[in-house]
Amino acid sequence: MTVTYDDFLKLDIRVGTVTRAEPFPEARKPAIKLWVDFGGDLGERRSSAQVTAHYTPDALVGRQVLAVVNFPPRQIGPVKSEVLVLGLPDPDGEVVLIAPDQRVPDGGRMH
Repeated sequence: MTVTYDDFLKLDIRVGTVTRAEPFPEARKPAIKLWVDFGGDLGERRSSAQVTAHYTPDALVGRQVLAVVNFPPRQIGPVKSEVLVLGLPDPDGEVVLIAPDQRVPDGGRMH
């Protein structure tokens, strides 16, 4: 399927810093609850991510991540996920988070 540049612009992908991360034992698949600060008007948003193969909650705090911030909230068990944190599969299909290779201001929009 081909999309237009206008279709791409509908996705609001921003960078934010993980301010808090906790185990999510209630999830069907192993996951971590995340609080990500996007700064400015977006502020802090919650999510959960199936990233336990490569990350611990402590290792995630302070990391910058990319996330789609304009999807509607989704209830995942007891967690209301407000953003979709983005990642790519490693050779075993486990998620590796997408992040800038240099520190950038939180809230910056991907383009």
